[in-house]
Amino acid sequence: MNVKATLSPDDLARACADAMWREDDASKGLGMEISEVGPGHATLTMMVQPHMVNGQRIAHGGFIFLLADSTFAFACNSRNERTVAAQCDITFIKPGKLGDRLVATAREISRSGRSGIYDISVTVDNVVIAEFRGHSRTVGGTWLPVEAEIKST
Repeated sequence: MNVKATLSPDDLARACADAMWREDDASKGLGMEISEVGPGHATLTMMVQPHMVNGQRIAHGGFIFLLADSTFAFACNSRNERTVAAQCDITFIKPGKLGDRLVATAREISRSGRSGIYDISVTVDNVVIAEFRGHSRTVGGTWLPVEAEIKST
């Protein structure tokens, strides 16, 4: 993608998300969808499928974590700086169930230098079932050519 035009922060975030999505076999393979993305925030959804429930017949926590982690990734990579997780934790509040549509919403709490902190809430029908906090670290490189300029708003 050769981006020569001036992009708004929202357009840049979407272009970065599109570039990431093309390579994200894990998120696509689990049926995740990007609902929204912008500078420092993102929302992804995922249906709890039969292969995602554990012996308790509830959503395996690893799949809930994975959705939150993917949402975190799209939020912290929204400014065309390649960024990875440095540390993450999750608190499970209520179980997800087979057939639930999980919605994970990430918001940037802090971004300074190469580090960032993001909070991600995972909900079912607007009820919070898990809270995730991720610490990010930029690692160098971009998703789009550096010619992509950001138009200030």
